[in-house]
Amino acid sequence: MQHQAASGESNTRTQGSDTLSGKKGRLVGNVSMFVAKTFSGLNENALKYLLPTWMNSATGVVLRLGFGSLFFWIIGWIKHDKVEKTSMRDRILLLLTGVICVFGYMYTLLQGLTYTTPISSSIFIALQGTVVYIICLFLRTDRLSLGRLIGIFLGIGGALICILTQKHSDVASNPLLGNIYCFISTFLFSAYLVIEKRFLKRLSNSTVSKYTFSGGCLAAIVAVLISGNWFAPVLTSGVFSTPFLILAFVLVFPSSISYLLTDVALKRLPATVVGLYANWILIVAAIVSYALGQDKFSWWQLLSILLIIGSVFLVESAEAKDHKK
Repeated sequence: MQHQAASGESNTRTQGSDTLSGKKGRLVGNVSMFVAKTFSGLNENALKYLLPTWMNSATGVVLRLGFGSLFFWIIGWIKHDKVEKTSMRDRILLLLTGVICVFGYMYTLLQGLTYTTPISSSIFIALQGTVVYIICLFLRTDRLSLGRLIGIFLGIGGALICILTQKHSDVASNPLLGNIYCFISTFLFSAYLVIEKRFLKRLSNSTVSKYTFSGGCLAAIVAVLISGNWFAPVLTSGVFSTPFLILAFVLVFPSSISYLLTDVALKRLPATVVGLYANWILIVAAIVSYALGQDKFSWWQLLSILLIIGSVFLVESAEAKDHKK
């Protein structure tokens, strides 16, 4: 184990600009997360439009994971000469990660959005960095740091302000149930980030994602077959109809490219920082919700957004200082 750890550290140092300590590597990682989470923020509003009128949550998960699996298998085929040979153990673990974390995350997220608003959902997603940090502390893969603690508490404070001051909307049929689903989805995605981070130390992006997405897709298909809960009028609405175009956006960008960019970032940034970028989803979802009239502007919400921005800045700065030592 010590030899493997030393070998892993040696390989990391030889990656040059791709290393965690390299400025170019951190820049690539941060830009990747900014773009990925912008897509994810828009995804909240897009899914809210589709659910439950144009599809239900179970069907939505099948469509997202099915398209994502195909996307990553094609990427893997294109990069065939660069894709590592994986052991049967790795494949099984990746498939199980997909079944539990990827399927679980997407299903509970879509269920949550069925009952609550995009901003409410994004509030819980913004807690991903905190949950990742707690998981890493529990696994003893991270350590306490004053800067990171302050940043995380700022993020929690921003999320709590939104939760305590935001008024229920007419589109939120059952906010409490929806928020419970969203909290579960946040925990599952945070666990996914921590697990995937470990695999990405020795496997390529496409290899990891194609197996985790395939596991999640398999679980989603089984769930639909058992429940018989297939509902997707969006598929018959017409290729150029608004619902179908919105679904196409959800499948191509948040469900595929966003995860590819997240893998790129995970190779260059700590899982804690990657998790904290979930706060940007809240900002994007809030702006779009205001623009579309899905929510009304509130100074309390503006304060929470500023706290969350400060949270990301402080944690990223603390991580950068730690890796310069």
